[in-house]
Amino acid sequence: MSATPFSPGPTANTVRTAEGKTLTVPAGWVLLPPGDAALTRRVKAAGDHWVVAEKKGRKVFSLGVWAAAATIESVQAGLQVERSTEGFAKKKAADARRRDQAQAEYVEDFHGAVLAFLAFHPAHAPLAGRLAKAVTDHATPVGSGTVARTERIPVAERAEAAVIAWLRHQTTGYDSLVIPRVKGKRREVRRLLARRSHELLERYRRGEVPPASCPLKQAMAESTAEQLRL
Repeated sequence: MSATPFSPGPTANTVRTAEGKTLTVPAGWVLLPPGDAALTRRVKAAGDHWVVAEKKGRKVFSLGVWAAAATIESVQAGLQVERSTEGFAKKKAADARRRDQAQAEYVEDFHGAVLAFLAFHPAHAPLAGRLAKAVTDHATPVGSGTVARTERIPVAERAEAAVIAWLRHQTTGYDSLVIPRVKGKRREVRRLLARRSHELLERYRRGEVPPASCPLKQAMAESTAEQLRL
């Protein structure tokens, strides 16, 4: 058993340690792929195993757990018996209802936080509502991987970051920019675009009348047109 995950080895039945040493998987072991959290937890608790993960950029992705085939089969059989009971089905349904309720409450809270961050002049209240909905719909789905799903920062900060990210992609040419592969350059570009987005929002907070060429006005018009086509 290893507390530190291994990385994939050069061949299908090998792994590599943090020190770069290649190890061959023990005979009789198979790789249990990720996806069933309960099964993975029980297999890891049942005995010797090797966790395999791969780092891509700043993120680490699980590739599964190597363990004895007999152990995995035994744990799977036990889980199948548990999951076939009426009690398990009721518990699963109750858990799903709790998750749905928690998600609905979070979406409502996040939407409110976005509106609070926007703080548009009353003259632009309808636009604020449409923008808040667009940002919320994009950022809050479970598994979206957006900043709205992190719990490391307060919801008010998540809302601000989500708005700025939405504006970066919808009101600037960021997605089509060719940014030099120089360390820190992409971060610099994003900071510049963030400043422009904050300046754009400030005009709406002051109640200024936006020109027809306003990128936010155009982005919301395109978003509305897209919704009508769906």
